[in-house]
Amino acid sequence: MSRENRPVWQRRERAPGDRPRVIVIGAGIGGLSTGCYAQMSGAETRIFERHVLPGGCCTAWSRQGYVFDYCIEWLTGTGRGNHASQVWRELGALDGKTIANFEMFNTVMDEHGRSVTFYNDPDRLEAHLLEISPADARPIRAFCRDLRRFIAVNHYPFLTPPPLQSLGEKLATLRVVLPDFLLFWRTAATRMESFTERFQDPLLRRAFPFIFFQDHEDFPLLPYLFNMASAHHLNAGFPQGGSLGLARSVEERYTSLGGRVDYRARVERILIEDGRAVGVELRGGQRHYADHVVAACDGLTTVKKLLGGAYSSPKVELLFDRMMEREELLYPGVVSAFVGLKGEFGEGERHSTTYLLSDEDSAALPSVRQNSMVVQLRSRYSDGFAPPGHSVVHCTYFSDYGYWKELRRTDRKGYWARKQEVADFVRGFLERHHPGIGPAIEVIDVASPVTTERYTGVSGGSILGWKSFTDADDVITGLINKDRLRLPGLDGFSLAGQWFGGGSLIRAAASGRFVTQYLCRELGLEFRAWESEATEPWHPGKLGKLPQLEQRGVR
Repeated sequence: MSRENRPVWQRRERAPGDRPRVIVIGAGIGGLSTGCYAQMSGAETRIFERHVLPGGCCTAWSRQGYVFDYCIEWLTGTGRGNHASQVWRELGALDGKTIANFEMFNTVMDEHGRSVTFYNDPDRLEAHLLEISPADARPIRAFCRDLRRFIAVNHYPFLTPPPLQSLGEKLATLRVVLPDFLLFWRTAATRMESFTERFQDPLLRRAFPFIFFQDHEDFPLLPYLFNMASAHHLNAGFPQGGSLGLARSVEERYTSLGGRVDYRARVERILIEDGRAVGVELRGGQRHYADHVVAACDGLTTVKKLLGGAYSSPKVELLFDRMMEREELLYPGVVSAFVGLKGEFGEGERHSTTYLLSDEDSAALPSVRQNSMVVQLRSRYSDGFAPPGHSVVHCTYFSDYGYWKELRRTDRKGYWARKQEVADFVRGFLERHHPGIGPAIEVIDVASPVTTERYTGVSGGSILGWKSFTDADDVITGLINKDRLRLPGLDGFSLAGQWFGGGSLIRAAASGRFVTQYLCRELGLEFRAWESEATEPWHPGKLGKLPQLEQRGVR
């Protein structure tokens, strides 16, 4: 709908019997989640989104009949019988969808061709690792023993923020956590890089940090064990339709509940009167008023631009004034090269392989951070990503946002040349590992961290934002549990999304549930939530019309 035809929320005072109005900034997963839960709880909501699609970084685009799915590698909560699954089913995210589950998390191959596969079944994993290196039996058996214990726990605390939990909920959590408290404490205190020092085999020593495709560097053992255990329970699969499909499903759930999303509606500032957020002003000057405003967009944009730097808190200042400068606390940018090709690609059971690159290959790949590249056979994840008889391969690596940002700012021609170098490298690399594949390649599309920032608005092109298990994660926990996702001195305003709720899709979705529970108390509403009952089978047509990104990034 054009700006001229967009209905304006002008009501300044709520009359008796009127539903409270809530404006949400951003139609990412955090914003859509907030809208869904607020609608279920009796509010009248509206989401303003700058882009033409929902999802934020949880997105996809098209090229020559291929769908290049950008965000999800696995999704916590695709199974049944746990809180993460309940959140997604309340949001309608999995309605009518099949789930792809894989027997392994990842395979890691070194530059000499040796490989290790990280199976989710601890018995199979242990036998495989011992076959590779019998001399490392002790750390292998220790890791697999801990994996079996995590499989027995199966705990996902995503329903209610601790300050609002009932005594019964707190006791239920304690019953789950206390028997394995020492396991959680020990694996959270043991960094993966310290654990790998116990291995004699150089492949195992190098490969273990890449279980999650890229090396997450500061991670302890706990998230690796937790997510492999989730995958073993078929609770960390890949939903049909992928990233944009997930966002579209939540959008459909939101609109079916009576919510409204306004696309191409960029919020320029939050309107504040007498220390209270009363609405938003869009680009072009149009103003909309509500009883409560929730910012579920980029964190730095919220604090510095939409609020003009006038409202903050010690925790928010720590995050965005000091921690943003600490590289080890933020996920780096990502370079993605999507390859569309004729025929079926890849054999065997591997769906994902991290290649540890030689020095020569690393030097040839622009701004590669970890001397590694992930190759995923995305056609195996979901139908609809490639035309019939074709395949999509996704090659990706961590990269330096600053390198690409400066290059695009000062040397636009050089920027496109570096993207072409990525495409050329990927073509040659795939040809080396799969001789004869070259003629089958129809398109290579390269997205840099700057591409991510330009099209989603996320600062630094950081898809996940803050790293878990870091100082930043501790601050976010305090922001949720103590500050209740609010800013002191500013009433009628809340925060949601990955920058304030944590860097994963389930945490972004849970932040919408949490913030709605908090604001219901202010608005005099009873928090309500129920699972979607939609059953229509998912089909690729539900993705809608997809955008096409930077044309010259294609070869």
